[in-house]
Amino acid sequence: MTVLTGARRRALRDGDRQIDTAHLLHSLIESDPETGAVFEGGPQLARVLGYLAQRSIGYGLRWQRSVEDSGAGRLLPAVHGAPPQDPRGSGWSPAASAALEEAFRRAAERGDAQVRGIDLLAVMAADPESRAVEVLRRAGVDPAALADRVATVREGVIPEVCGEPSQQV
Repeated sequence: MTVLTGARRRALRDGDRQIDTAHLLHSLIESDPETGAVFEGGPQLARVLGYLAQRSIGYGLRWQRSVEDSGAGRLLPAVHGAPPQDPRGSGWSPAASAALEEAFRRAAERGDAQVRGIDLLAVMAADPESRAVEVLRRAGVDPAALADRVATVREGVIPEVCGEPSQQV
């Protein structure tokens, strides 16, 4: 819940019309140590945060006051076959809504009632059209490699980030 609240607060403060995947990524990195540990060290994480900070002050990436609509044409497993939804009333961009749905589906498949931050990170990294992926790429992070690292963490192979989840969405 902390991640969602942080993303909502960031979008409001930035003057954005909707909460998008970049807001979610920023909130995840700031509030979930498990998510931050998935990156390949401090310099990589610092570059990602640098792009996110530039975006929040209206510099660099030109998204402010626009809608992330990459979710409109994609069919993630969570929304495949579902009727199109109008996200304008929800406050979430179509891509962010689809990412949240998929993260909850993954948690349910695992038997968890709560989504871990790395679940949401993996879903966002898998969407090549999301703003989160654009931030990752510009910061020199390979989204596919990041998603693979998340899978490794979920399987308990990387001990420094394993164990109880530090943050739940």
